[in-house]
Order: sequence, then C-alpha cells, then structure tokens
Amino acid sequence: MSEFNRDIPYNGLPLLPPIDKLETIDVLKKTISASRALANLNGAIINLPNPQLFLDTIHLQEAKASSEIENILTTNDELYKSVVAKTKRNDTAVKEVISYKYALWHGLQQLKTRPFITTNLCIEIMQQIKENTSGIRTVGGTTLSNFKGQIIYTPPTGENVIREKLANLEKFINEDISFDPLVKMAVMHYQFEAIHPFADGNGRTGRILLLLFLKMEKLLDVPALYLSEYIIQNKADYYNGLRMVTEKGDWENWIIYMLDMIEQTANKGMVRLKEIMDLMHEVAQEIQAELPKIYSKELVEVLFKLPYIKRMNLIDAGFGTPKTVGNYLIALEEKGFLKSVMVGKEKLYLNWRLMEVLEKG
Repeated sequence: MSEFNRDIPYNGLPLLPPIDKLETIDVLKKTISASRALANLNGAIINLPNPQLFLDTIHLQEAKASSEIENILTTNDELYKSVVAKTKRNDTAVKEVISYKYALWHGLQQLKTRPFITTNLCIEIMQQIKENTSGIRTVGGTTLSNFKGQIIYTPPTGENVIREKLANLEKFINEDISFDPLVKMAVMHYQFEAIHPFADGNGRTGRILLLLFLKMEKLLDVPALYLSEYIIQNKADYYNGLRMVTEKGDWENWIIYMLDMIEQTANKGMVRLKEIMDLMHEVAQEIQAELPKIYSKELVEVLFKLPYIKRMNLIDAGFGTPKTVGNYLIALEEKGFLKSVMVGKEKLYLNWRLMEVLEKG
C-alpha cells in the first residue's frame, strides 16, 4: 500500500491489478451465488416476448435511485409525467435524472460499435449527466468530506496523474482476464471512484459504468438492474467499504459488498419482473373481456412501456387517427384501467396499477 494521508492528494493510488489476494474462499463462494442470480435474471429477461419493453421504465428507476444517492430527489410521478408530457421541465431534479438516463443510453449505444470502456467514454457519460462540456479535473483543491465536514479523502490531483490512472484502469477493464468478471467489476468501481476524475458527476458515472461493464462482459444482455437501489439501502456500508480499501487494503469486504449488491438486486429484479408480467397478463385478460373491440397485445404493451401515456404515443405506435386513439383512451379510463390527469394543457393517462408496482420499491 502506498502511504495514504486523507488530507493530501492520493497521487500514490496504486495502479491495477491490486497486489493483494482478491479471490479468497469467501469471495469465490459469493461470486458463485451472485453469478447464478445474474444468470437467472438475464435468462428471464431474454425469454420475454419483448425484452426491450420495460427498458425505459427500468432505466428511469435506476436513474432516479442513482441521483438520489447524490441527494437529487424527485418522485416517480413527477419523473414519468415529465418524460411523457411536452410541458417544459422546470424541476431541476427531474432534469438531472433524465440526463442520467440519456447518459446510460449513450453508453449502451457506444458499446454497440466499440465494446470497450475507455477514458473518452467516461468523459462523454459525465458530460451527458451534467449537460456540459467539462472534462478531467485540471485544478487542485478537490476533497471528499463526511456529513460533519471532516475531510475523509483527497483524490489524486493533476491532469497528467489522473489520465495515467485512468489509462491503467482502462487497460485493466478491457485486457486483464485474470479475475472473475464480477470481482473485476468491484475492483474497477473502487478504482474509478478513488481516481475521482471529474469535478462533479463521478458517482453517477461510476454507477453507469457498472451496467455497461455487465453488458460488455455479456453477463446481462439487457441492462435491467436497479443497482443504485441497493446502495441507497446500504449507503453507509458502501462509503465505508470504499474507505477501508483505501486505508487498510480491505478488498475482501468491499468485493463481497459489491457481489451482494449484484445478487440481491438480481433476485429483487426477478420478483419485480414477475409482478409486472403477471399484472400485464391480468390487465390484458380484463381488457380483452371488457373492451374486446379495442384489445390487442400491442396495445397492452404500449400501456406497460411507461406508467403515463398520451394520444401521441398510440398514434406513433400505429393505432390510428387522433380521434380513434382518443376514443381508445376514453374507453380505457371509463373501465378503470387508466386515470387521466392534466399536465399544463396536455392530457396524460396513468396506468395506476403499474405505478403501484413501481412505488413498492
């Protein structure tokens, strides 16, 4: 371990791979159960009739939770209204959450053409999150403090130093095959957060990189995990785990924490996925029974893509003229499947039963 002093820039942050033994018996045991849970979720998603159907909802839920870690707070209702409505978004928190969702989407698109995680990709993701053109930190003075205002960590300083650390991280992510991918993911996440390359947006960028890494390693074909939800529920352990690697070289507990995050999140994802699929099947049967003239599998899918819907969504999906789809929505509301709400001058329709599932957390 290089000498660490929380008040001095940690330019001695060791390069990867770590010299410590990482794959202990406890880590390997946890790796097996985490991998199994992830594989089960992946299998369940790719076997869906439309694996992409819930992606917008899942990514927005992840964006909301990841932003919440940074004390950027909004409600599901405000978030989904803002996504669907044309009304200009004035809520800063909602804007930041939606920017996070676009940053995740940008990263996934980039992986399609170049399946590597690079320094430039990290910068692009951060710029999408922050909606600016800033880059690597070039000035000193960055410190991380606890809620009492005490400095707990001073990241490396100097653009050349930071870029050297990122280049090493990039090589480790894309070339090192000596570790199980999930162990490598835990190491990667610690190192990125320890480098802390940006003035702002490091935490959210680092959490997007987790999903991109799982996709890149073909561990999750459709990146449908709410990883940040686990971190919110175990926030003190998350920050303590990072600190213990830095101060004591305690990789084992950190890696087990990250593996548990994967396992618990994947298992919870399976439960949530089943709840939504069961509800979708139930609603489909009810619409078919009560409104047979307008029922179609495609209509039900549109109703479950996001909790809120408007006429234009149905027009874009090819369900007919404004008058026709307007009649569909009125009929669905009259039968209690949807609830209408005005947002500005625009009428939205809420799939309230889907929202109830999402609100359960």
